[in-house]
Amino acid sequence: MTKAEVVARLIRKTGLSRRDAVVAVETVLEQIKLGLQRGERVSLVGFGTFYVKEQRARRGRNPRTGETIQIEPKRVTVFKPGRAFREMANGGDPVASPAGDDLEEQDGAAS
Repeated sequence: MTKAEVVARLIRKTGLSRRDAVVAVETVLEQIKLGLQRGERVSLVGFGTFYVKEQRARRGRNPRTGETIQIEPKRVTVFKPGRAFREMANGGDPVASPAGDDLEEQDGAAS
C-alpha cells in the first residue's frame, strides 16, 4: 500500500477533503520522524513502536575482494510490532478500527 492509497482510504473512511487527508497523513509521518530524530520511542498502541538503535563499529568484509574493512557506527530505525498487530499479521483475527468496521471489509464492499 502506498501513501496515496492510505490517503484515499482515509478520505473514504472519514469524509475529509483530499487536502485535509494528505495533511493528516503527512503530519503523522512527520511527527514520527521528528520523534525518532530526537531519539524518542514512538509508540502507537495496537500497532507498534518505532525506535532508533545504535549499531557499534565493526569489521566487515568486501565480498568482491575479500578485503577486511571497518564499518562505521550508525543509527538504525527499528519497528517492533505490537501484539495485536503481530497476531493479525500471522493470520489471527483482523484488528477492527475504532469505528468497529474493518478497512478491508469496507474496501470489499466498494468493489
